[in-house]
Amino acid sequence: MEKRDEFLCGVVEAQLKALISEAEMRGLKFVYALSPGQDIVFSSSSDLTLLKRKLRQVAELGCQAFAVLFDDIDHSMCQADIEAFSSFAHAQVSVANEIFRFLGEPPVFLFCPTEYCGSLCSPSVSKSPYLLTVGEDLLPGISVIWTGSKVISRELSADSLLEVQSVLQRSPLVWDNLHANDYDSRRVFLGPFKGRPPGLRAHLRGLLLNPNCEFEANYIPLHTLGTWNQAGKGERKGRQIKPAEHKSSTASSKVKPTDSFDSHHGPQSKGPCSARALPLCSAQAKKALAGTDSGAAPLQSEDRARGAPSREKVPGKGLCAGKAPLSEAQVRLLVGLYYLPHEHGPPAQSLLQDLTWLRGNCHYVSVNGNGKKTQPQKVEEWRMRAAHFLATCDEVAALHGSVVNSVNRALLYDLYPYIWDLRNTVLVAKAFISWLEGRVMSESSSLGSWKNCFHWCGASSGAELLGLEAEPWVFKGGLSGEVQMLLPVGTSTELFCHPPPLFPTSRVYNIRPYQQKDKVELYRMLRQLHQRARSAQDSAGCHPDFVGDRYLGASLALCPEYTFVLEDELGVCGCAVGILDVRNFAKRYQASWLPALRDKYLTRPPHGANGHSASKSWLEYF
Repeated sequence: MEKRDEFLCGVVEAQLKALISEAEMRGLKFVYALSPGQDIVFSSSSDLTLLKRKLRQVAELGCQAFAVLFDDIDHSMCQADIEAFSSFAHAQVSVANEIFRFLGEPPVFLFCPTEYCGSLCSPSVSKSPYLLTVGEDLLPGISVIWTGSKVISRELSADSLLEVQSVLQRSPLVWDNLHANDYDSRRVFLGPFKGRPPGLRAHLRGLLLNPNCEFEANYIPLHTLGTWNQAGKGERKGRQIKPAEHKSSTASSKVKPTDSFDSHHGPQSKGPCSARALPLCSAQAKKALAGTDSGAAPLQSEDRARGAPSREKVPGKGLCAGKAPLSEAQVRLLVGLYYLPHEHGPPAQSLLQDLTWLRGNCHYVSVNGNGKKTQPQKVEEWRMRAAHFLATCDEVAALHGSVVNSVNRALLYDLYPYIWDLRNTVLVAKAFISWLEGRVMSESSSLGSWKNCFHWCGASSGAELLGLEAEPWVFKGGLSGEVQMLLPVGTSTELFCHPPPLFPTSRVYNIRPYQQKDKVELYRMLRQLHQRARSAQDSAGCHPDFVGDRYLGASLALCPEYTFVLEDELGVCGCAVGILDVRNFAKRYQASWLPALRDKYLTRPPHGANGHSASKSWLEYF
């Protein structure tokens, strides 16, 4: 066992040494970081010795940059530390200084304080006893990590950094979480590095960007960070910066999304920071894209032989074609839907605005509303905005299919869970808006009015609800979550928690309100499923409508307004049925539906029933 452990340690050391060497060859600084704050006894000489021993091992492998992190830990100390140190900050600073000296005062040594952003400082940045102690006692060669006013800061200003610089007695090193997405499994950030003027470089010791967990999602963030860095260098040298480089205080307009996506394609190409681009079908990129990822395996399609009822192909609805690059419009849509943690891109903003307006003004198009007679212009406006909203939903669905069939397979597997989630959410929103027009808005009965379900809906978007100062993780879900909050689903979040399939599929689904013409197809599906579950002989004598009437007919006849149909490229493939008032439904079922079936099936009893006992036998089925 000891020999095996020694062997494993040797393998890890060799791999770590190779990683450090490779980083150095590529001009990168490899930083080895430790977070000892959870269990260390600051006053324990043995704990300090273990810490030094581990760092010395890494230093002997060629590492010349280190970090000691005390973020996100409890401020409390054990009794021994309370007796040895005057404060928690004093204990941390003492350990950091000793390690820094032990390592020979390396050129890069980072210290992350427990109060690493303005919102964590008590009572404020300038009056925090903790930060004042760090600034006074920490050796000047040690850089202090800072994230800004928040853990995830919308903007960084020169004034706020000057305040931190004054307290810490050194320029801070910014750890920027703008594109970090590890706190929300439904969000990814494809937007540019922004909200940080190029002139901030003069007030920083350095800047580290904490990127998306998915490598392929970081092309625009990393490239616009590089542009920001170059613009900052130009300002420090006194070079006049072009206005385009200052736009929106981002220095990122010099690198447009389309420029970024045009540059590199395929697994062999390496751009800045070794990031591969999202494929874009543009004039500059067509030749490069023609042979990109030509050896990629085809998608594993869903096998209809697995048990789904066979259906004839609907004319004009072909299956998705083979792999192809995204169009420029789709790239802009993709980035706009997954922009930044504090703001949506234009497509997402438009989607939310339309949905909010349509929901709030649906009374103009209700059956019993006066809008159609008194305010026809409002009715027309509602229908126009509904058409725009539905078209946007279709674009999101088409984007999902295009990403699945993209030439960049790495991009597909990194972004597919997010596209899958949003596609499913907007399909439900599309069905909801399609369903709204023409519904009865009765205020007399709490059970009889679909409008009363609006008390389940959120009143506003996540940003409006929480305010601009809230951390992004407080409201989960990003755009998908905000759309969900505007739908009448209450706390039924499980409707939107279906994981993506193991193998990405480009099948296109649509959800829409039930129409009378769908009855034939739904009945046929139920009949096929019934025949598959039973032997053909058992089903041979059944009336063609018998299975459909038994399982679905009452809902379609008595409350069709709460039935939705699921369809794919080949036509109708499923449905969902709802009953608003079960007691009223049961009464109507007994009063009208069963008598209608008696008249229908007395002329032809179910299979296995004798003619003289038909009335009794069919009742056993319903």
